[in-house]
Amino acid sequence: MGKKTTQAEINRILWEACDTFRGKIDSSIYKDYVLVMLFVKYLSDTYKEHLEEYTKRYEGHAERIKRAMSRERFIVSEESTFDYLYSKRNAPEVGAEINKALEKLEEDNPGKLRNVFRNIDFNSEAVLGQTKDRNAMLRTLLEDFAKLDLNPSKVGEEDIIGNSYQFMIERFASDAGKKGGEFFTPSMVSELLARLVKPKENDRIYDPTCGSGSLLIRVVNQVPSRKVAVYGQERNGQTHSLCMMNMFLHGIDDAKIEWGDTLSNPLHLEDGKLMQFQVVIANPPFSLDKWAMGFAGANDDKFKMEASLDPYGRFEWGVPPASRGDFAFVQHMLYSLAEDGRMAVILPHGVLFRGASEARIRKQIIDINLLDAVIGLPEALFFGTGIPACIMVFKKDRTKRDVLFIDASGEGNYEKDKNQNKLREKDIEKIVQAYENYETIDKYAYKSNIEEIKENDYNLNIPRYVDTFEEEEPVDMEEVAKNIRNIKEEIDKVEAQMVKYLEELGL
Repeated sequence: MGKKTTQAEINRILWEACDTFRGKIDSSIYKDYVLVMLFVKYLSDTYKEHLEEYTKRYEGHAERIKRAMSRERFIVSEESTFDYLYSKRNAPEVGAEINKALEKLEEDNPGKLRNVFRNIDFNSEAVLGQTKDRNAMLRTLLEDFAKLDLNPSKVGEEDIIGNSYQFMIERFASDAGKKGGEFFTPSMVSELLARLVKPKENDRIYDPTCGSGSLLIRVVNQVPSRKVAVYGQERNGQTHSLCMMNMFLHGIDDAKIEWGDTLSNPLHLEDGKLMQFQVVIANPPFSLDKWAMGFAGANDDKFKMEASLDPYGRFEWGVPPASRGDFAFVQHMLYSLAEDGRMAVILPHGVLFRGASEARIRKQIIDINLLDAVIGLPEALFFGTGIPACIMVFKKDRTKRDVLFIDASGEGNYEKDKNQNKLREKDIEKIVQAYENYETIDKYAYKSNIEEIKENDYNLNIPRYVDTFEEEEPVDMEEVAKNIRNIKEEIDKVEAQMVKYLEELGL
């Protein structure tokens, strides 16, 4: 059998491959090249090993081998294999060779890979530099990946390739700072959302701002059989490609991931209406500025968003401010929620208490009885921002007239770290259990009825409901006075000694 390829070995080689680009290209850009090459190596090694197995099994019978290989998840022609690319590593235009291989992969797998690589150009002078520099980088990249053996027999049954892909995306997100938050939600935050929405078999699961797909995958993994339908949409082209590859590497071959602006151009439709989903989750960009620009005409300099401009009627409860798109995403998600649907979305705290149109939208959502819980998270959990966020949980089939508030932001509810705080397993369990029990817990959770929320003018700011104030020990004033007297006596003694020393010195 030979030596197995371990998770740690794959991760190490992948991280070493990044050294090829460090200092030359920003990590938010070069991640695409490393992750695409991982995908190609995985497809190539898997296809090659299966071809060898069928060749041996059918004793070289070409027709039977061809028929068996046609049933593989992916077709990989010789000119698309990693081995072929490696043989071309010294070509005068190696980037062009890689691009041709990717085009051929798309052509051979149109149902799965159409346009997956359209936003990633291995021959880009603007990104990778002039021909000599570009060739040197790509040759080194191919040589790094040649060290990896991703044959299924060497990797084993465990989801090692998908885990490595996820590991790399998280490392890139951490490295990319603020930009990292655009394509990755920290893994334990994703895990929390997945447990809150409780997906079931045959559910439709949807993320309208799916990034690289990590949150969707976490939700899918909550269902033991993984028998669910997966939908997503992502505005950034490169990130959309990463998401598609991430799905395949995690064995989700039928995910429907669209590329486009979810707000101005939602692409998951049925009979011209927004598709409905049992589970909706998202980590949309916080307070997105100019969120409605996709509704504007080409020459409309004085554009002002109005509810009537949306053909799907998503903004009847109110049009969010032009500079803060949080409630635009919330309303889109609620309008996409099936009658028995569950929804959880990560948002900045401002959505809980800001006034004007956001207050009107908040009032409508509460009056219709869609809001189920508000959960305050610790600060500095997310890439590129230190601000604390919250999770709003919604349900369509609510009968109770209460809202649960959970304050999980306090000391002891997370692990402090120098650059980024983390939720631990016990922290997630505590939040999920509090949500499931749906009862007041001293200094942690509070079940408020909607009448109380109305009395607070629909302000959902968590400290209004969860009292985390800790009384300080009463001060013993007699003890304080005694300490002050003792300090004064000590000072007098020191001053007297100082005078004595000065007299001895004749000063």
